[in-house]
Amino acid sequence: MKVKDIQIELDFLATDLIQMLMETYGWDMLKALDVLYNSTTYAKLSDPECGLYFQSAVYVFDFLKNEIETGKIA
Repeated sequence: MKVKDIQIELDFLATDLIQMLMETYGWDMLKALDVLYNSTTYAKLSDPECGLYFQSAVYVFDFLKNEIETGKIA
């Protein structure tokens, strides 16, 4: 997959994840953006070798939620 295609997938996932963060934790968009883009989960999403960007937003959100609540990625 091309880098441009991966970025498009990542953008769609980020949109869904930000919405989920706002709904789950009651955060505003800036807080949700900050948490997502500074998370280990997002770093893994951005790594083409990892392939996490192929997964659904719900699946990735489980990793992100675990990271937020425990400080560790599963």
